[in-house]
Amino acid sequence: MPVETVSEANLVDLLTETGRYRILRKLEPRPVANVLRPGFPLRGVLLDTETTGLDHRRNEIIEIGAIAFTYNESGEIGDVSGVFGGLRQPSIAIPAEITRLTGITDAMVAGQEIDIEALEAMVVPADLIIAHNAAFDRPFCESFHPAFGRKAWACSNAEIDWSARGYEGTKLGYLIGQAGYFHEGHRAVDDCFALLEVLDRRVDGVSTAFSELHAASRASRVRIYAEHSPFDMKDHLKARGYRWADGSDGRPKSWWIEIAEEGVEDELQFLRSEIYRYPEADPPMRRLTAFDRFRA
Repeated sequence: MPVETVSEANLVDLLTETGRYRILRKLEPRPVANVLRPGFPLRGVLLDTETTGLDHRRNEIIEIGAIAFTYNESGEIGDVSGVFGGLRQPSIAIPAEITRLTGITDAMVAGQEIDIEALEAMVVPADLIIAHNAAFDRPFCESFHPAFGRKAWACSNAEIDWSARGYEGTKLGYLIGQAGYFHEGHRAVDDCFALLEVLDRRVDGVSTAFSELHAASRASRVRIYAEHSPFDMKDHLKARGYRWADGSDGRPKSWWIEIAEEGVEDELQFLRSEIYRYPEADPPMRRLTAFDRFRA
């Protein structure tokens, strides 16, 4: 067959059928719908930030990207209803490492400010805000604008069992590649569009990752603090998934873990029998909803 008569689809089929090639398709952003379809009454926002560093108390946002979309109670995604992207000049020069990672330079952000009204118009109506690392993005966003603090948040990294869905990693680059796409990463809006495709991907009739995330966002979780646990038990706690809090953020200075509500009794039994060795031990607990999770 002459090369000039082979369609793109035929080329993909020919290469795939050899078993020696894996084809990645360039991700094309979904268009913003002129008219929203009925049956998707809820409003979601996929959000990504780029910052001057990792500490929300010292570092600053230099870019916010967001996509608004509709969905329903079953966790089915409807239409893209809006796109927001904005750069912001920080109070200090952007570190070279941040420029290397994001491609954002001081020249690009010079004189730039986030359009607060446009951002509010997207965030205020949202029923759920989603970030791929909500524990990072939420504190930065709440420091930037109070509207973010009154919202339910979900984390597409931590609250989806990607391994059970056949993915080998949870970084967005891994997810996009294994879904059969490639994209220009590390710019906020581009990453949001990429995440949207992965969340809405259907494989062999299995429910989408977004439906799993939506269900997780509606469930309560419980954070248990192993306060005053013996020092020599720290390795046991760490091996079980506990993390250390140094008390600087107002939380108890202790090891802690966050679990599903139905696992509380088993976890208390573990602490009482293996850590405290005292059947009446009553470690502090806090129940969390999507309105509380991923705060600083």
